[in-house]
Amino acid sequence: MESLKENRQVWSGVFIFLAVVIALVWANSPWQKVYHGLIHTEMALHIGSFSLSEPLLLWVNDGLMAIFFLFVGLELKREALGGRLSNPRAAVLPIGAAIGGMLLPALLYSLFNLGGDGQDGWGIPMATDIAFALGVLTLFGKRVPVSLKVFLVALAIVDDLGAVLVIAFFYTSNIVELDLLIALAFFIVLLGGNYLGIRSAWFYALIGIGGVWLAFFFSGVHPTIAGILIAFAIPGRVRINEGKYVNQLNRLHREFIEAKPVKGSFISEQQLHILEDIKRKTNDAETPLQKIEHALSPVIGFFVLPVFALVNAGVHIHGNILEILGNNISLGIITGLLAGKFIGITGASWLLVKTGAATLSGFSWGQLCGVAVIAGIGFTMSFFVTDLAFQCPEMRYVAKLSILLTSAIAGILGSLLLWISSSKAFNLKSSL
Repeated sequence: MESLKENRQVWSGVFIFLAVVIALVWANSPWQKVYHGLIHTEMALHIGSFSLSEPLLLWVNDGLMAIFFLFVGLELKREALGGRLSNPRAAVLPIGAAIGGMLLPALLYSLFNLGGDGQDGWGIPMATDIAFALGVLTLFGKRVPVSLKVFLVALAIVDDLGAVLVIAFFYTSNIVELDLLIALAFFIVLLGGNYLGIRSAWFYALIGIGGVWLAFFFSGVHPTIAGILIAFAIPGRVRINEGKYVNQLNRLHREFIEAKPVKGSFISEQQLHILEDIKRKTNDAETPLQKIEHALSPVIGFFVLPVFALVNAGVHIHGNILEILGNNISLGIITGLLAGKFIGITGASWLLVKTGAATLSGFSWGQLCGVAVIAGIGFTMSFFVTDLAFQCPEMRYVAKLSILLTSAIAGILGSLLLWISSSKAFNLKSSL
């Protein structure tokens, strides 16, 4: 199951990469007006007298990305309840590394832009693109230990939570308190449904989208935050434990075999009731959280993120590139994603291990350094924060061009460092 998930993440990274290439080629081709016309096409939602009309770009960034953040929230909750972040001792290293990898890039960016026009972009170099980063790591196969992948996933999950908090507290303005209270009321309804044992995905989808997300949309707080809140309200516990489920399944299996069959291709009424009972027991043995996360995984990897890349990565390259890269915004992003991520992650990890608060288990310092450089791939979240931080098209252009260039460099340098460090470890292991 884990290998299937890893393969899906690799192919998701491939799809996102192809979407980036298509967007860049399209935006710099003779058909660039078609591209920009497409992403700015007005799309309307009409329900009775209610109408909501926004360009395609906004529907993707505020709507589809809310689904992405719902997925992130589900993943975070699962990891906290019974995954990589549930063991405090094991979680210290990736959490500390993630915090270091967020704070230092923001600080370095601010050193270049404090008091300038680009000062609001300090959140751009803070986040890691988990799809690209894990995709790069997975390409190394067995040369990379599973524990290193676990470290990167846990780090990226905490990183995403940090990005959500930054968006919520620092990239939100003109708040409409009434709409925020309405969102809170719907959120309480979701929590109440969880408490009462409601396990239907439709309940959480309808109340979440039609209530929480829509209220956030009109409140001024970015609606992607709604995705995280909805995820936290979805039940993460089974109704029957594994042992009880297995016993009941065995009993129903015996009853099905002993039931008198009927002629033809149909089954008997008794067998039909037994199969329906098996479905109910299976549903009780699953958590709604995991069911929804499992269903969303391919949607996020092969639709939401590639579409986001397609409508956001279409940077029309123009002007003096060297002059653009010498811009303070560009210098802040490049320094933040490359130096900030590397020093922040490795520095925080070294301090935690040196003080005895955490241990380095299953991978080497060289491999951790490689992952720290790969974490400088900030594509999705960095693009996302860019659109929130800057209203000026030229500033967005400088930022996005810098993100694309830096993410490519981080991927190449990180892969090279990881190849060298992993080859040494792999050869040593093979000789033993």
